[in-house]
Amino acid sequence: MITLLTTPADRELVITRTFDAPVTRVWEAWTRPEHVRQWYGAAALTMSVCDIDLRPGGAWRWGQRGPDGQEIVFSGTYEEIVPSERLVYTELFEQMPDADPVRVILSFDATPDGGTALTSTSFWPTTEIRDQALAAGMESGVREQYDRLAGYLRTM
Repeated sequence: MITLLTTPADRELVITRTFDAPVTRVWEAWTRPEHVRQWYGAAALTMSVCDIDLRPGGAWRWGQRGPDGQEIVFSGTYEEIVPSERLVYTELFEQMPDADPVRVILSFDATPDGGTALTSTSFWPTTEIRDQALAAGMESGVREQYDRLAGYLRTM
């Protein structure tokens, strides 16, 4: 399967991927810490934190540690939760605490063959910040992460 990243408008980034797993399984893999720990981030890094308080206003925090001990941590707040359909949250790169958060809308849509089309639409504080993240390797990182998720879904 192909993970596609597009920039359809200023400040917007859309990531799409179809997974060969039912919507309920993809939802669980995305919203339960015991599952997130199995696929999140880069394979070369170690998951250091995975906290999920899945409720409107609840916080989340996911992070990884590199071999050099450096941590890469993202966190945010859930704004809207429609189980197995939609997840809306903010996302902040903790190494840049003064930055404005990114707003993310995840849509989980069933495909005719029983799979899941996952669409992540994010709205960045500025087009420049979005483009800097893409230039810094975000695209390859997202592709690796979604490939890891696809592999994990086969084992759930």
